[in-house]
This record gives sequence, C-alpha cells and structure tokens, in this order.
Amino acid sequence: MNLQVKNLGRVDYEPTWKAMLDFTVTRTPETPDEIWIVEHPPVFTLGQAGKPEHLLVDVGIPVVKIDRGGQITYHGPGQVVLYLLLDLTRLKIKVREMVTAIEQAVIDFLAAYGVKADRLAGAPGVYVGDAKIAALGLKIKNGCSYHGLSLNVDMDMSPFTAINPCGYAGLKVVQTSDYNIPLDVAQAGEQLTQHLLRQLDRKNG
Repeated sequence: MNLQVKNLGRVDYEPTWKAMLDFTVTRTPETPDEIWIVEHPPVFTLGQAGKPEHLLVDVGIPVVKIDRGGQITYHGPGQVVLYLLLDLTRLKIKVREMVTAIEQAVIDFLAAYGVKADRLAGAPGVYVGDAKIAALGLKIKNGCSYHGLSLNVDMDMSPFTAINPCGYAGLKVVQTSDYNIPLDVAQAGEQLTQHLLRQLDRKNG
C-alpha cells in the first residue's frame, strides 16, 4: 500500500478539518494515501444531519458543524483521533467494508490488552459492554475518504455529559485507562494505526 502515516500531535480542530478537505479535493489518482494521528483541544463536532438539541448544556466548549456523517461527539486532550485520507476506489474497498475494517482494528487493539469489545448493530463505533469507547464518522468525496475515528484513552470525560453522545441519550462512554491499558495517546495512536493497516492490507489483498 502506498500510504504515509503522519503524527501531527495536538492541533486545533478547524484548521485540521480544512486541511483534510483541501487534501481530498486536490489529490490525484497518484496521490499517496495518508493517515493523520492527532489530538485536539476541547471541541464538540456536529455531523451534517446532526441535531443541535443533542447539545444538552453549554459548557463553554466550541461547537463546530462539519461535513461528516453522524450526530454530535466530543474531541479533547487524552483522546487519539485517526484521520483516514484514503482513495477507496484505488483500494477497491466499499464504504461499508471500510467501516468494518476500522471497527475491527479497534476490537483487535483492545483484545491485545484482554478487553473484549464489539460492534452494536445500527450504531457505528466500538463498545465495551454497552459503553462506547471509539466513535467513527467518515465523509466520501470523489471516491476518497476523510474524517475517521476517535478512541478515548485517558481524558476528562465530563464534557460527554453535556451531550447525547452520537445522538444517544444516556449513552455511557468509557476509555482505555478504565481497563488499565498502560498507553498514552501517542502510543495508543501508533498501535491502533498498525492494527488498521493490517485490516486495510487484508481488505486490499
């Protein structure tokens, strides 16, 4: 696979979103795919069809309306975000297969630390029991993906109480530190990316 992994560290949300969009609209069939590993300052993002009423209380965190699918979610320090800038046409991967590959990468990553995680029918993301540990939302333009997935690692979880996470009232949200997984954001991002690359190789093979 012709793919570059870029670790961008902690970056503001809006400029990163704009950079993803610019990358996607200017790429050519020869442009290598990229995965960006980032962490964001506190921000709520509201998907295209997102309902503002899923923000339950104003806690002073900015809300950015964006162009991915899905409802409202929270990004903040202690959460790793992987942005997947992939040419699905070239990879010969359908969107549904891509979502499955992303979810499986998280499930395999957690399984390596003895944590059993699953998908929930009709609710994209990865769950431990009935609690969400990873969220995903993609946008496809000209056969290429952007946006991606977030995994809660070791963060202040209180902003999640200000929203209906992903549009689900009362949805419990957990993080890897709850299960004594001894990784910081950078380590979790690195390992999760390796699992994702394995999944994409498998789909592409």
